[in-house]
Amino acid sequence: MLTIHPDRHRLPRKILTPAAVVLLGGFVILFIGGGARFAVGLTLRPISDEFGWGRGVLGTAVAVFQVVSAVAMFFAGRLADRASPRNVLGAGLAFGGLGIGAMCLMNAPWQAIALYGIVYGLGNGAASLIPVGVMVTRAFPVRTGMVNAVVTSGMSVGQLVMIAGLAAALTAVTWRTAFLWLGLAHLALAPLIVALVPPMAPAAAASHASDWGVRDAMRSRRFWLLLAIYAICGFDDFFVSTHVVAFAQDRGASAVWAGDLLALMGLAGLLGVVAGGWLADRRGPAFPTALSFAARVAVFGLVMIDQSPLSVAIFALVFGATFLVTAPLAVVFVTQAFGARNVGALSGFITMVHQICGGLGALLGAAVFDATGGYDRAFAVMCVVSAVALALSITLMISRRST
Repeated sequence: MLTIHPDRHRLPRKILTPAAVVLLGGFVILFIGGGARFAVGLTLRPISDEFGWGRGVLGTAVAVFQVVSAVAMFFAGRLADRASPRNVLGAGLAFGGLGIGAMCLMNAPWQAIALYGIVYGLGNGAASLIPVGVMVTRAFPVRTGMVNAVVTSGMSVGQLVMIAGLAAALTAVTWRTAFLWLGLAHLALAPLIVALVPPMAPAAAASHASDWGVRDAMRSRRFWLLLAIYAICGFDDFFVSTHVVAFAQDRGASAVWAGDLLALMGLAGLLGVVAGGWLADRRGPAFPTALSFAARVAVFGLVMIDQSPLSVAIFALVFGATFLVTAPLAVVFVTQAFGARNVGALSGFITMVHQICGGLGALLGAAVFDATGGYDRAFAVMCVVSAVALALSITLMISRRST
């Protein structure tokens, strides 16, 4: 599955196997992306306060980002199916670095939408979990749940390390400096990925009866169940990631404490995603998915009735443990149900729906806050839709592939 050109990368091969380089490269890409994509949540309040903007301004930028990055993920997945994923990832890092780095020059709402929503959205979608997942699955065709969970944990570690660092740095530097640093990190990583990650041959062109394309999968009941589950997952995820820092501050937390809480969500996510991958290899991917939504129903219910500092912390940490569980499982769901040939396109389509609905969740949170001065109604919506996703996950566990 993994084809490495023998005349390349001789020095690294003495230190690491080609497959290990793939795993490390994917981890570092998601480490950078996992920290950078939460920067808007961390800077939401200071940016809004400086310019006098409603939270809907950056909520709209996040919504546009979700849509643009979602579409970019789908096409990046299709490209990764047909070519070496490292080139897709390198280009995405470079483009994303330009977009998020230029946020340091922002002075108007349209610039937030253009730079973060569109330019960074395109780059982030290309340098995302989908081409990384294709790359890692080719290198490790066995135990795909656990291996994809390990590489996806880079997002959690990035959230933990980078957000904690930025939260501390924002006490001494401005939000503009934070965005500049994030841009430089992307631009520095791009050439390293292209130079060091081994090139990989595309999936075999021959068609097999078990390999489904997007149009074939659209006729499957199982595929529609997956789309609904991932749509709700994204709706929850980006509502929380965009608004949890501002929500904690609204409830009396300091900026540093709220930022540290977001970082600790990354640590909880690390534990959750690894546990989810382990369970997926043993019980199937639907089982950890159902457990995640059961936990979400519980903590959304908790924060609806009690918003003390302890409850806010419990909410954030438990939700954080569920945040990335489903991310690496998209590749596992697709490979098991629809074959490996179009895994990038199919998992990219599922993740596209996840991301678009994530934008709607971020936008809903901003709209509810601007209209009511709080997030209570948004929490109620999230609790209900999470219960629906739990029911769908249980259905997926007991259903067979339907055509």
